[in-house]
Amino acid sequence: MTQTAETQVLLPLTTPQEVDDFLKEYPLAAIFKAGTCHKTMQGFGVVETFLQKHDLPVGFIRVVDWRPASNHVAQLTGLTHHSPQFILFKDGQPQFEVNNWDITPEALTPVFEGHVPARTGTAQLNAQLNAQGETSGGLEPYRRLMQAYLDGQLSDWAFQDQYVTLFRDDASLRSQREFDLLSRLFGDPDAYHGGLHQLGAPQGRGDLQARVQELLQELG
Repeated sequence: MTQTAETQVLLPLTTPQEVDDFLKEYPLAAIFKAGTCHKTMQGFGVVETFLQKHDLPVGFIRVVDWRPASNHVAQLTGLTHHSPQFILFKDGQPQFEVNNWDITPEALTPVFEGHVPARTGTAQLNAQLNAQGETSGGLEPYRRLMQAYLDGQLSDWAFQDQYVTLFRDDASLRSQREFDLLSRLFGDPDAYHGGLHQLGAPQGRGDLQARVQELLQELG
């Protein structure tokens, strides 16, 4: 798998071999170990905000389900296991780690700004969408985002994340019809906490592109 400037690489690492292959394929990458408590949800939510603006392949390990992969990371790095745990790698070697409640914007900002390239194309798209949203209380921000996805400018994961964020933060007064249409893709945005429960599987509810195309047509 290769990464373009507009594609977020987000891969499950279920075995030690998948960990090795991931670190070999991506010279600059991160591994996120996910536990089952709310610390993990909050920690990944913080990481996710940086992934919207920076090009960084991320491999995630559900520790309870894929413990051999988690143990392999600890053996490779010599780092004590934690969950959640964020480890930045360069050429297969750990460069930075942060764990538990310490996964904060303050901890990650200097790391991403100093070592991870910016997602220039995505930043430009976000700026366009934000500008459009400031001048229109209508549906244009949604149309532009969906069209960008259908044109291949966004991966499934990136589209899901940006759409849910846009919908969740939308303070416009809308008709029941508009609300029902906009909520059709991903359901209740308030139930979406960082998307960790859906990592790597944004199409789990069917053919996402077909559903986006259908919604775009219905919005007119």
